[in-house]
Amino acid sequence: MGTTEVLIVIVVVVATVLLAGLPFIHRATQRRSKPPAPNTPVAASPSPARATDDPVTVPAQSPATFASGLASSQRTLRERLASISRRQPDATTWESLEEALLGVDVGVATTMATLERLRSRAADEGIADADGLMHALTEVMRAALAGERSLHATAQDRQDATPVWLFVGVNGVGKTTTIGKVGARLSAEGRSVVMAAGDTFRAAATAQLQTWADRCGAELISGSSGADPSSVVHDAVSAAAARGADVVLADTAGRLQNRKNLMDELAKVRRVADREPGAVAETLLVIDATTGQNGLSQARAFAEATDVTGVVLTKLDGSAKGGIVFAIEAELGLPVKLVGLGEGPDDLVDFDPDSYIDALLGG
Repeated sequence: MGTTEVLIVIVVVVATVLLAGLPFIHRATQRRSKPPAPNTPVAASPSPARATDDPVTVPAQSPATFASGLASSQRTLRERLASISRRQPDATTWESLEEALLGVDVGVATTMATLERLRSRAADEGIADADGLMHALTEVMRAALAGERSLHATAQDRQDATPVWLFVGVNGVGKTTTIGKVGARLSAEGRSVVMAAGDTFRAAATAQLQTWADRCGAELISGSSGADPSSVVHDAVSAAAARGADVVLADTAGRLQNRKNLMDELAKVRRVADREPGAVAETLLVIDATTGQNGLSQARAFAEATDVTGVVLTKLDGSAKGGIVFAIEAELGLPVKLVGLGEGPDDLVDFDPDSYIDALLGG
């Protein structure tokens, strides 16, 4: 057999082998490129190191509105007002109004005062139908919430000092989360923020506050577990003053309002926060809206201990007791300054009386 014939035989053999092996090569390639099954763990690729002062981006969310946040309270109120007919207000009408206001936790004293003002207005204006009465009720409610409720960036009497916003309240009302959301908001406005982990008795509080500080680029000052909260707040104020920070947001441990020793400790924290180089610009009492009238007894005790300047009402979106705002302002003389209408970072909003009343009464 000549050289040419030998080469032809070799080529034919090689081609035959390759053709026979193609199906196996194809299946092997598919196995390598096929994505893992849903329950198959995938090793995470290493992420680049991030500088400690680089804020974590908070995903954009649609902020809640008063209409959506007060939907439960609105349903409760409108169900009780459904019996009011289009005729001259009578005894049944006033009973229905009373039940409606009590049903959304306006409170007995505040409800009676509101109805008394409404009766007087109805008599003066000769109101003879339900529509007119509801319009008058709206106006009476607006007048009840007409006070000033802005948040103060500096202490009124010591504007050159480092301002401190002190957050107080019982356990579980959302103080730490509130501080985080306020810090994110102030940072977005271009203000430099220092957070003080004054809740030294709950390790999770410091960790939670650290997460929020990372998110908004704030600095967190904390102490060891069980440390004196006053010293932590003092260190935070000193650090903020040295760095020229715009505000200190100070967390405090949750405490029962009937524990005198704990309330005395809280009063001490406030005194220390108000010393040079700091000055308390706001003492914000955080109340869970779902607690309703129980929040009033909390507010009274905290107001006495720490000179509360305003209220943050959390979880308003999860409560059918949205009328508690009227009781807080009427019976305690404390303005509601911020309300929580959802869980997102943008859902802690300035309290707007007009939007609130429109949402509560369904427009």
